[in-house]
Amino acid sequence: MINQIISDDKQYYMNTFGDRIPLAFTHGDGITLYHENGDAYKDFFAGIAVSALGHSHPKLVEALRDQVGKVLHTSSLYYIENQASLAKALCEASCFDKAFFCNSGAEANEGAIKLARKYFYERNINRFEIITMEKSFHGRTITTATATGQEKYSRPYAPLTPGFCYVPINDIAALKNAVTDRTAAIMLELIQGESGVHPATAEYVQAVRDICDKHGILMIVDEVQTGIGRTGSLFAYQQYGVEPDILTLAKALGGGVPIGAVLANDCAADAFHPGDHGTTFGGNPLATRAGLTVLQTIAEEHLTENAKEVGNYFTDKLSALNSPLISEVRGMGLMIGVEFSSPVARDAWRALLDAHYLTGCVGDTVLRILPPLILTKQDVDEFITSFAEILSKIKED
Repeated sequence: MINQIISDDKQYYMNTFGDRIPLAFTHGDGITLYHENGDAYKDFFAGIAVSALGHSHPKLVEALRDQVGKVLHTSSLYYIENQASLAKALCEASCFDKAFFCNSGAEANEGAIKLARKYFYERNINRFEIITMEKSFHGRTITTATATGQEKYSRPYAPLTPGFCYVPINDIAALKNAVTDRTAAIMLELIQGESGVHPATAEYVQAVRDICDKHGILMIVDEVQTGIGRTGSLFAYQQYGVEPDILTLAKALGGGVPIGAVLANDCAADAFHPGDHGTTFGGNPLATRAGLTVLQTIAEEHLTENAKEVGNYFTDKLSALNSPLISEVRGMGLMIGVEFSSPVARDAWRALLDAHYLTGCVGDTVLRILPPLILTKQDVDEFITSFAEILSKIKED
């Protein structure tokens, strides 16, 4: 079966992913995914921080089955109860006043950028420039690829959307020097995931807020990966003691059902008028039912608290390995990066895969760990046992 899947993929699917890992999962349960040959794999990557509730969580399964039997889609020409309820739930759980739903993180960030520019257009102020961070990742549309502070994602698609500049994260002086009278917004991830799990410092995030307040600039926080409980609070910004003007979400919000969101305070949100922005599929009854169920389950099962407790336990266990191969363990909650002192990340990732653990790696030096928020300390202990054996073998080699 897997050989036929690979053959069909190579013949009919655009080659944007290259040669994929030769696995095809048929079903899952908790943190376990099952290959079509019956082999079980422990998922410590959660579909790149998507499957917050793990796989086949009974509450999400029941909710989606119920919704599929009622209505999947009506369009935004009509009011949608689940959409209004999810907007209310997100705003009541955060510092924001309004929400807009789309289908992905890239669309959410595109919407946030449009909103920031429209905010100043409404005021007849010529501000359109967006400052983002080097090594950031904001999506793969033309504009969000341009916003991404990694040229490899945007170079082939020139000419690019104008009005973006980039500064190193955690460099306050560089940020201050980048601000001009045309700066509309500063946009950042609180933890840069795609470049290797690099957190912003509390001092830096506070400086961003202060600079925005001083110059009348909007602060946009991209929580596509950090949002919805992953870092040990529902939103990562809540651990930094600042309130952004605009925030973006996706990934875990739907637990696997595609959905993105833009949250904003009233001052920023009021810049969008009827017709300024829209979507066909975004916020439809199915996707927003998924979002509601994910939020309710996270609250009922105390999964943000679990992410914090088990995440701290995980990082402590990784640090306690005292391996000369590991130079740093960093992150927040269940968003963890293991930096190696030599280029062995791919070797470790491959060995973990052979041991039936799913993780990710960034280049040759960083292992990324993004498990479902239902992870237990026992799951961590089993992983650490396998990882310790792998590290000893890499050292021997």
